[in-house]
Amino acid sequence: MDKKSAYRTNIIGAGEVGVASSVDMDKNVVRKTNSFFWDTKGNDILGTTALPLYGAFVSEEKCQLFGDVSGKKMLEIGCGSGQSLQYQGERKASELWAVDISEKQIEKTRQHLTACGLSATLICSPMEEECGIPEDYFDFVYSIYAIGWTTDLEGTFCRIASYLKKDGVFIFSWSHPIHKCVVAENNMLVFKKCYFDESWYSVSLDESTLTLSDRKLSTYVNALAKAGFVIEQMIEQSDDEIMNNSDFAKKAKMLPVTFVIKARKL
Repeated sequence: MDKKSAYRTNIIGAGEVGVASSVDMDKNVVRKTNSFFWDTKGNDILGTTALPLYGAFVSEEKCQLFGDVSGKKMLEIGCGSGQSLQYQGERKASELWAVDISEKQIEKTRQHLTACGLSATLICSPMEEECGIPEDYFDFVYSIYAIGWTTDLEGTFCRIASYLKKDGVFIFSWSHPIHKCVVAENNMLVFKKCYFDESWYSVSLDESTLTLSDRKLSTYVNALAKAGFVIEQMIEQSDDEIMNNSDFAKKAKMLPVTFVIKARKL
């Protein structure tokens, strides 16, 4: 897999970074900090995770969560540089839409899709805000390593439910919260962070700053239920066929580093 994809999975989490500092949660400040991060050095520091990869060592080619998307209307939450939209467009999705908090990411996506002979409706907005996306319209909403940036998880899931048709599907991936609590030290895995700590923290990377919260799996599950979703499938295990011999892969053999959830709107 792409080394930057592994690095991105590895670095997003206070436990793994080890140099995080707690911060007071102000939604506007968090959004401003994170949009600036992705407008400037985000891709250089964290790279891009995009379909067919959901994250480190988890692939759509193995999981087959989407199935046939030909003729389907697709909305991506956090489009990054546009590779996942390209993936869906080349699989004959009928409409491509995306929202991202970063103007620079939106522009990169537009340029990338144009070069691929594809087009999409692209909106620059925080995912948790109303931004003109049609309701009861999409067959699929998906998010590849972006949903964790939201400042309002329950609100975001409710908005996503409103965008989907009845029985529409929501698929998202993010760094596994257990992975974020454990680091490798002296050939051992050691807990460095409390799993139950969901406080917001800031991390400085190459003179840039990002702000996140490490949410528990139950927080995601309960927010999905509250928004009217039923979970159809959850992926935690790594795919041995795309593992390598890195220290990060050795850790991935012992505990999940990425999780993926497929949910359906009731």
